[in-house]
Amino acid sequence: MGECGMRGGYVEFFNLDPEVFVLFKKMISAKLCSTVLGQVVMDCVVNPPKPGDPSYDLWLKEKTAVLDSLKQRATLVKQAYSSIEGILCNEVQGAMYAFPQIQLPPKAIEKARSLNQEPDFFYAMQLLEATGVCIVPGSGFGQKEGTYHFR
Repeated sequence: MGECGMRGGYVEFFNLDPEVFVLFKKMISAKLCSTVLGQVVMDCVVNPPKPGDPSYDLWLKEKTAVLDSLKQRATLVKQAYSSIEGILCNEVQGAMYAFPQIQLPPKAIEKARSLNQEPDFFYAMQLLEATGVCIVPGSGFGQKEGTYHFR
């Protein structure tokens, strides 16, 4: 379960070669970690109250309310994007981000290429300059070649 602004991570390994685990720990140690609060929250996420615990009923009620609210908002985001001509949006699942696909006209793609830019980057910059709306081009996320997205 995630909330904006709160960062944390969790990984679990099964049957991992011990040498690979040593390398993983070395790699992860070289990165910035989440805040102490984020780490405390992750402990609560992976060890939630259990049935019979004093806080279980309230926790379950709050968790259900948050997840239902996130699902409703994700549905609204998909519907809003999908109502715009030239934008396709899959159902938002498992994250707080949509990744809509944009159908760019061939001339826009040609113009971007002439400027040595990815077409979705070109689109993002044009949108920012024309409207002040800032989006992140999908080319930074490893999108399928020949498709254009944003987040």
